[in-house]
This record gives sequence, structure tokens and C-alpha cells, in this order.
Amino acid sequence: MARILIVEDELKIARFLELELKHEGYDVLITGDGRQGLSMALNEDVDLVILDIMLPGINGIEVCRRIRQESQIPIIMLTAKDDVTDKVAGLDTGADDYMTKPFAIEELLARIRVALNRKQNKKEPKLESLRHGELKLNLSSHSAFYGDEELSLTKKEYELLEYMLKNKNIVLSREQMLNNVWDYEYFGDTNVVDVYIRYLRQKIDEKYGIHLISTVRGVGYIIKD
Repeated sequence: MARILIVEDELKIARFLELELKHEGYDVLITGDGRQGLSMALNEDVDLVILDIMLPGINGIEVCRRIRQESQIPIIMLTAKDDVTDKVAGLDTGADDYMTKPFAIEELLARIRVALNRKQNKKEPKLESLRHGELKLNLSSHSAFYGDEELSLTKKEYELLEYMLKNKNIVLSREQMLNNVWDYEYFGDTNVVDVYIRYLRQKIDEKYGIHLISTVRGVGYIIKD
């Protein structure tokens, strides 16, 4: 069974998660310190990390960023604030998912299963590139260009753009984008998608004077020929 590392400085939450995860059959490691959590994530045989944002030593955002420099281990971030900026910061540093405290343990367990399944089933055949007019995505290097100019996109901005280009001429709902780009069933509001669409429009539509992403009122967004 998978081994899960919990990096959480609130002892009651950490112990509660430990009991629930062990009851589900997972092997569990715990630390309440950011530096130790980073070391354990990189040096222990761990399959998934549950990472709090507010930590002593190093905060969770920085821990996540440093893990991602060396490993693609699934990371689920925990935050006490229901704040889009916290969610965006965590996802942009490479987190696969996030949960806002307080949360239902059943939902966390479901997201853990999704993240672990994704890790085991990364065998999707890849294209070399995607094109749309002057826009080109190099899928092997995760880089994007408009003409000869490389775009400065974050990890999630790139992944959202790739998903939309792979589904050109299809209206995509916010829920579809969350489920496919963030790889989990999303139970809260969907405004994080609108935030990322706005970022892409600023970096592509507004910068180059084109109309790449269209809004379909009441449904979602589309890139169409």
C-alpha cells in the first residue's frame, strides 16, 4: 500500500489524519516542521505528501517549490484560508491539489486516490506540439511560443492552455477544466478557473492583439478555429 507523508504542525489534525489513513491501509509518516518535511519527502520512499501551508521552519509553499525541483511526487496542500491567492500560489509551485480546512475526510481520501491513480497511470501517448495560428506549444519541453517569442507561463497556465488546445472547438465548462487540469473532482466554487483564464488573456490575447479564448455565457470557455 502507498506511503503518505503528512507535514502538519497542528498535532490534533496530524493525529486525526494518521488514524484515518492507517484505517484505510496506508503507511503514514508525520512531521510538523517544514525543513524536516522537505527532507523526508526527498529522502524517504514516499508516494504522496499532504502539506500544510503554515509551517515552522519553511512554509508549505516553499517546501512544495523545492520538492518540485527534484521530484514529481503528488502533493496535496492544506490551507486554513479559503483564499484564491493561497490556492493559486500552491498550484503554481507545483501542488496537484489543495484542501481548505475544515474538510471532510471522505473528500480528502477521494483526492488521495485520484492523485495516486494519476501517478500510476501516466502512460498517455504524447504529441510533439500543438499549433493554433501563431501560437505553438512544445509538449516535450512544456514551453509555449507566439511566433518566435517564448511566453512566460506558469505550470498551471501552460497546462490549462494545453488542455484547451487539445479540445479546440469544444466548449469546456469550468468543472471540466478543474477535473482535467487539476486532476480531481472539485466540490467548491470554480473561480480559480476564471483567474487563470484572465492570466492567459493578459499574456496572449491582450499582448498580441488577438482573440484566442472566447467566453460562452453560462457554460464555460472555448478556443475555436
